[in-house]
Amino acid sequence: MPAMRIREHKRAWLDQKDIGQIIRKKEIMRISDKAEEILERLWIELVENDKKHCVASSLTQGSEISELLRSGQIEVVAEKVTLTEKGLEAAKDCIRRHRLAERLMADVLDVKKGLEHETGCEFEHLLHKGLDENVCTLLGHPRTCPHGRKIPEGRCCREAREHVRKMIVTLDELEPKKKAVIAYVQTKDREALNKIMAIGAYPGTEVTVLQKYPAIVLQIGKSQFAVDESLAAQIHMRR
Repeated sequence: MPAMRIREHKRAWLDQKDIGQIIRKKEIMRISDKAEEILERLWIELVENDKKHCVASSLTQGSEISELLRSGQIEVVAEKVTLTEKGLEAAKDCIRRHRLAERLMADVLDVKKGLEHETGCEFEHLLHKGLDENVCTLLGHPRTCPHGRKIPEGRCCREAREHVRKMIVTLDELEPKKKAVIAYVQTKDREALNKIMAIGAYPGTEVTVLQKYPAIVLQIGKSQFAVDESLAAQIHMRR
């Protein structure tokens, strides 16, 4: 076998070996289910209940504290446990998976009321990176679990919100000759609201922008109106 081919085979073998080491390293780095449950409790106490720390002995009598220390996710000083930045992110992911699992159990799998938490605990550990986003998308990016507690948003939620934002534009952003339907009006100015209502710019009404300079001219039904930019910016359109 030529030397070049031997080197190529050796490089390919090394690449496969490196990939295998990365996969094994990731598997080793993943903490146990019980340690994940400790992270959930820390999130609830430190983030949602706004406590400064938790007492280690109140969290577990097992080895999970040592496990979380080794993984760099918590700090312990004189029995006082706090989350590191890495731990905070991991805890948020854990609580997100748990509450998504509960939502899945209640909304899709029709698990009996009161059992969502127990079954969610078992199912959440399967919802690791990627799969949790698929479930979240399937459920329509829910904001709360069946018990009313907030579900931390994921990347899929932010992307969905951005997609909706692109579908909704303010009237002053519409190009001339474009038609769109009024989605909603957002203003705290009663005078501005009265002006908007006076021209018939109600939610669900179709509007055509005839021109944008020197003033924005609209057509609503068979009538035409000129409005200033600040007023148009308070009318949100669905494209």
